[in-house]
Amino acid sequence: MAEDSSWEYALDLEREAKANTGPAVLGEGNFKYEVSGKNWGNLPEDWYYKEATSVAVNSKGQVYIFNRGTHPMLVLGREGNVESWWGDGVFGNPHGVTIGPDDTVFCVDNGDSTVRKFTADGKLLMTLGTPNRPSSKMSGEPFCLPTHVAIDKRNGDFYVADGYSNARVHKYDPNGKYLFSFGESGTGEGQFNIVHNIDTDRNGYLYVADRENHRVQIFSPEGKYETQWNNLSRVAAIYIDSRGGEETAYVGEYFCGIGSNDIGRDLGPRVTMMSLDGKVLGRAGRESYGDETGRFYSPHGLAVDAHGDIYVAEVSWSDYGSQMEPPRELRSMQKLVKVP
Repeated sequence: MAEDSSWEYALDLEREAKANTGPAVLGEGNFKYEVSGKNWGNLPEDWYYKEATSVAVNSKGQVYIFNRGTHPMLVLGREGNVESWWGDGVFGNPHGVTIGPDDTVFCVDNGDSTVRKFTADGKLLMTLGTPNRPSSKMSGEPFCLPTHVAIDKRNGDFYVADGYSNARVHKYDPNGKYLFSFGESGTGEGQFNIVHNIDTDRNGYLYVADRENHRVQIFSPEGKYETQWNNLSRVAAIYIDSRGGEETAYVGEYFCGIGSNDIGRDLGPRVTMMSLDGKVLGRAGRESYGDETGRFYSPHGLAVDAHGDIYVAEVSWSDYGSQMEPPRELRSMQKLVKVP
């Protein structure tokens, strides 16, 4: 174990939780899911996630889990078995992973303010940004603690959410040539308060999880504001499922209560399924945060596979586990299996 005895204690608690939890069904209508309530993935006994920060699925159905534990990139099969791992010693603080149309892997590191592009097996192809030399806060220049990448499904152009100390989205061509940027700090249309997760639909429109403004904003490929979805909690994750006919947005939301309302219902954390015209189609999760089966902590990254199953990566260590006494690893990687 790489850290201290508290990690051994945390692993013991996790094993106990695995033995004492059973599956539950979340959601409604055509969006019902079975969830086991434990960390998904058959990791070796001495490995740990610490916390899974982001997740993506490639064309072969392999699940890439970007995490802050034993190995930063884990590649798992559909049944949760580890097929490979890579990235040791490369990243400062793993944050976001996105799979390209050719199964290349974009990794956003908010520890050293870079975006790296890899082959599927972890060979470095491109680095944007100078490691450990972030731009000035709120300068608008790339990058100052970036968060996520989205790829235009039509042509391979890609966007970088520069969200924690900037309020910008930067656009690049497939070769990494800078094109333009948009966004500024604020609460108005086209303004951001932590631009956190981003994705595109099949027509090239960009969907932005504007976390602390509690909304999703939608932009044209030229960066023009189009519309927004409100009546959401703290929107941290978004994934657009473009398979088949109608596209569906999956939105991961943090808990939105306050200290005196920590058991409030329908405030998140949850996963909300929406049509691209902003209609809520279903929701998974109605209770506040917690370790019980059927609850979440902090949905930070989402992916959906060809079977309609949802993978949810949660920053439960940062938001909760690190503040416990003693500190402990909490569940941070769930799989929601679609019920036929």
